[in-house]
Amino acid sequence: MTDGSDPLAIALFSEVFMTGQLARNRLSKALPKGMELSHFSVLNHLAHVKGEKSPVQLARAFHVTKGAMTNTLSKLEWAGYIHIRPDWDDARRKFVSISPAGKSARDAALHALTPVIGDAVHDIGPDKIRAALPVLRTLREELDED
Repeated sequence: MTDGSDPLAIALFSEVFMTGQLARNRLSKALPKGMELSHFSVLNHLAHVKGEKSPVQLARAFHVTKGAMTNTLSKLEWAGYIHIRPDWDDARRKFVSISPAGKSARDAALHALTPVIGDAVHDIGPDKIRAALPVLRTLREELDED
């Protein structure tokens, strides 16, 4: 059905949306004081990538506007968690990298989040989580096709 009345699709997206909202709320409460989930997400991303990323690349990776990413990056730079430098070949562009303080803040946040995530995995059961991951990954990939 493409008219939006498919009960299975409605149930799936209701669960995904509510799960996402509850997870964001729970994780936000566990983060160190002053850190937002968007800050942690960017720091975590930068901690895993090799080299620098432009604000546009980061905005695309997180599916947010360049303005929203610029706002997040400004807060992270103010906190000393990232370095932003100009592109030496094109002064209109910038590059972002994680600072040592950013790595420490990311590690502290990860340490605070791990029990929350670990408890959920333990309560649900690792086998059920492993079984759900391929379905959730496929759903994410399907939705990521814009």
